[in-house]
Amino acid sequence: MTIFNARSAVLAMALAGLAPWLAGCSEPKQAVASIAAEEPEVSVVSVKPHARSLIRELPGRIAPTRVADVRPRVSGIVVERLFSQGSEVKAGTPLYRIDPKPFEVELQASDAALAKATAAYDVTFQQARRISTLAGQKAVSEAENEKAIGAMRQAEAEIAGRKADVARARLNLDYATIRAPISGIVGAALVSEGALVVQNDSTNLATIQQLDPVYADFTQSVSEMNSLRRAFDKGDLDRIAGAAKVRLVLDDGTLYPIAGKLLFSESKVDTFTGHVTLRGEFSNPKNELLPGMYVRVQIEQGIDTDAIAVPQQAVQRNGGGGAEVFVVKADGHVATQVVRMGAVQDGQWFVTEGLKGGERVVVEGFQKFAPGDKVKPLPWSEAETAINTAAGDQPTIAKP
Repeated sequence: MTIFNARSAVLAMALAGLAPWLAGCSEPKQAVASIAAEEPEVSVVSVKPHARSLIRELPGRIAPTRVADVRPRVSGIVVERLFSQGSEVKAGTPLYRIDPKPFEVELQASDAALAKATAAYDVTFQQARRISTLAGQKAVSEAENEKAIGAMRQAEAEIAGRKADVARARLNLDYATIRAPISGIVGAALVSEGALVVQNDSTNLATIQQLDPVYADFTQSVSEMNSLRRAFDKGDLDRIAGAAKVRLVLDDGTLYPIAGKLLFSESKVDTFTGHVTLRGEFSNPKNELLPGMYVRVQIEQGIDTDAIAVPQQAVQRNGGGGAEVFVVKADGHVATQVVRMGAVQDGQWFVTEGLKGGERVVVEGFQKFAPGDKVKPLPWSEAETAINTAAGDQPTIAKP
């Protein structure tokens, strides 16, 4: 009896020692089951096709609409400069004054010559009238009458010549004041008082540039233009109704607030660059756009009626360098889907192939799953808002 009780006590103690170990063996199984039951949460965006404007962003530079070099039209000594360098001037504003005294003397001489010619005409006129009367009375020959009439007509021609001399002298006197040929911003003064300027000299006195409006000259590769033309022919893109709109992005990344209009596209290709030059016109009331300034020009070139866009971070690159996205299927499992990308704008990619409306694309949480895993998709409201805003207001920009 004593031996049985001792064995029972030893067995009870052994079972008591094994109990924690058995309990520990069951806990990992429960943990694994619990972990398997928890599906990782990922942020997804549901893609929807929208009509979007296709806009190319191209490099360009600002150019003035008109440039005029100020040159003298008469020769003389500059006695006065009448403008402030870098100021805005109107057409006809006096800029320089050449010594007017030689031209005043020339005008006085021309006036005197005109007076002399007028007096000579009066004499010949009276003479012709008297001889005409005598010729009517047969007191003088017809030849004398014709001679008197010819002398009167010569006197008339002399008056006309002297009047032309007076007009020329008065014009030269007016040209002694050099005026602005156009309205705009006048640059540095290239001559000073006391300088001798020569008529029709190639050296200019100043330069005036009209800066409101201004031109934006930009280029586009002929291959892009051909691709765009083929997209129109296939029906992938719709043409813009009316004149094409252009916008400017300044060198600091800000968007110029005033939209412009496309003026023309050259019909020839630059043999060195393979690009075609285009020109837009922009209003510049505050003179913010200066000649030579580097800008990027956004030109609206077509409309994609069923474009699909996804956030830029949703696009991954595979080992071959191709683009792919992770799509959450209807059963909650993640699948890899190869896509073909188009243009990018404001952190969103155009998807030209590989996606269709209604598919759920993973945007965040890539580290939580592997392809084929089942996940818990949650809507990415920020991405949804950005895409809807872009679909309604923001253009899609294709960068070269």
